[in-house]
Amino acid sequence: MMWPNFFLQDEEQRMGGRTRAGVKRRKVLTDEQEGKIKLAFFVAIVGMTLTVLAVGTEFWVELNTYKQNQSLVCEAAHYGLWKFCHKKLWMDVVEEERATCGPAELPGEANCSYFKFFTTGENAHIFQRTTKKELNITAAIVSLVSITLMAMGSLCITVALSKGVEFLLKPASCFFIISGIMVLVCLEVFRHSVRWLITSDETIPLEYEYSWSVACAVAAGAILIFGGGCFILLSIPGLPKKPWEYCMKSRSSSSNAS
Repeated sequence: MMWPNFFLQDEEQRMGGRTRAGVKRRKVLTDEQEGKIKLAFFVAIVGMTLTVLAVGTEFWVELNTYKQNQSLVCEAAHYGLWKFCHKKLWMDVVEEERATCGPAELPGEANCSYFKFFTTGENAHIFQRTTKKELNITAAIVSLVSITLMAMGSLCITVALSKGVEFLLKPASCFFIISGIMVLVCLEVFRHSVRWLITSDETIPLEYEYSWSVACAVAAGAILIFGGGCFILLSIPGLPKKPWEYCMKSRSSSSNAS
């Protein structure tokens, strides 16, 4: 009878230890905490939406040739991380005071295709200029890694809200902050690739300008970093709910010390 009792007591101790550990690890969120987490998550979702919009569109930069008086059409181009579009625009749809062709959003004959360096490894040629495929591929890979980190951060927040725990807020904040930084890194790499393209050949005069996809990416990076910072603040234990509570706490502690 001694051995069965011994194993029974040992099993009860282990089960009790697991229960106590589970109680310590599981911290139920209050309605106020859950509301703040949802608000911060909404901010992060806005950043994720802008990132996906920027990465999936090809209006990162526009290349515009100069007008020719004897021609009825002018040529322009625009591209992003994956796709390149060459357009022929009618001169009558382009503003007369504009020296170059464009903008690329105007209606015209468009010929779009994906960059060959993702399939055959060849550089693309745009208006006799050659891309540097290493920079373009790097920018594309960084954008995909950023989206992966966003998905991991979203998974952490979803689990934290569904299970009512807050220990997943810190890893989620790291995922969102790093993803925002990587979006900005992707922009910088892309900027260097554009500069390389423009200076590779100057036979055909060109003007270039960054378009609305870049603006979406810049806003996305800033919003993701801000959202990650909000999750860090929400994960700090004992943080006052309101700023003036911190001031009152500081005054009371200084008065007690004196």
